[in-house]
Amino acid sequence: MRLTLRDYVATVLVAAIGIPYVAFLMNNDVLFVKDERGMSAVGLILGAAAFLVLRSGNAHDRMGTVETGASIVSLALGIVALVFAEAGSAAVLLAVFMGSIAVVWLLELADHAGLVHVHAAPITHG
Repeated sequence: MRLTLRDYVATVLVAAIGIPYVAFLMNNDVLFVKDERGMSAVGLILGAAAFLVLRSGNAHDRMGTVETGASIVSLALGIVALVFAEAGSAAVLLAVFMGSIAVVWLLELADHAGLVHVHAAPITHG
């Protein structure tokens, strides 16, 4: 398979998370990002948008289940990072959340590029 426009759009969205995060780590002022709470919110909003772009039109096979599970974990980490943004562990929670976004993005791209081969039948409900 080849990567499509939606993969490139999602990559731009993930870069729109990563670039401010790196700037945030370097103590530079970034629009909407003044603290861990702001960075968590940017990650949640743009990460959700990237996931929706990547998952639209995908078959729900075993790899899709893994990708959805990883995205749910990432979402939970983002919510925890947002809620505990004032805690002493906020920087660590934010770093784990940012890493989870990268993992979900890489899983999706690997699947779309044909690097992951699932030899089982699609999951059916019913």
